Amino acid sequence: MPQAQAVNPTTFYTDSNKRKRIGSTIRDYMGFFDEATGGGVEARKAHYAKMINSYYDVVTDFYEHGWGQSFHFAARARGESFEASLARAEHYMALRLGLQAGMRVLDVGCGVGGPMRSIARFSGAAVEGVNNNDYQLEKVRSHNEEAGLSHLCSAFKGDFMNLQVPDGSYDAAYEIEATCHAPDKAAAFSEIHRVLKPGALFAGYEWCMTSAFDPEDPRHQWIKSEIETGDGLPDIYTIPDTLEALRTAGFEVLDNFDAALCSDPETPWYLPLRGELASLSTIRRGRLGRRLARRTIGALETLGIAPKGSKEVSLMLGRAAEGLIAGGEIGIFTPSFFFLAKRR
Repeated sequence: MPQAQAVNPTTFYTDSNKRKRIGSTIRDYMGFFDEATGGGVEARKAHYAKMINSYYDVVTDFYEHGWGQSFHFAARARGESFEASLARAEHYMALRLGLQAGMRVLDVGCGVGGPMRSIARFSGAAVEGVNNNDYQLEKVRSHNEEAGLSHLCSAFKGDFMNLQVPDGSYDAAYEIEATCHAPDKAAAFSEIHRVLKPGALFAGYEWCMTSAFDPEDPRHQWIKSEIETGDGLPDIYTIPDTLEALRTAGFEVLDNFDAALCSDPETPWYLPLRGELASLSTIRRGRLGRRLARRTIGALETLGIAPKGSKEVSLMLGRAAEGLIAGGEIGIFTPSFFFLAKRR
């Protein structure tokens, strides 16, 4: 779930459906975080499906224009490109799961399917994504066809808290920065446990607060709140709470570590958000790109070209980006806590 909002207005704002989607949902979404009007953690948990759908209705195009089709972060080696780091993280997961041709794999919260296609190409496994957002599902199907991968990649509408899938359907499952949206992580993991075959593996990259997080520190609380608001999260679990949720769900945890710490010091996971000058695309993802995007989108909204609410989305994502950068710089947050677990 990246924070990238520089868009091409000549393509983004000519679609009337996109205009309507932004204008009609951003206010509802922000209400889930306004305690003065009944928002807050419990409201977000109780209405998580509506909140998440509202969120991805308004940010999907912003993400894809600025970040690509893989909506996640990754540890990065010195000299490695941003795109290569994403692919390496995806392929690492496929290797740890032992994916190969003939296997049926569940992608939990598949987004627009970037990791799905990367993993299917790499492993030969058939990957099925679950997603509760209609707009993203349309994109998954279109991208799969364009990539010539419809025979290996597919997606269905569903809620990973209540999968309408028979017990023991899958040979493996993974999630990449997706179950952080769950209102109850143990319940989400239990449902994934149910649809896996006995002995099957489940892996993930999870958003977590690290051991350095102090819930009594006002700045730490502000950072956590900014990330939650800008990324559609009911709450952010700690690493111990995430591991406990896996065990409560019935999984045996085989391995776990903070993959973000594997980044080279010169290329931390949050570097794309802070900004690079290597190319136009790297500038667009960083602070300079966000400033330019806000000005452009604000002007377009004033002129009636961009729908009302577009600037608010841009501001929201920009604030979240700063929260993520701050959380990464002081080490209280990771987007890449890796776990590998086995269904008993």
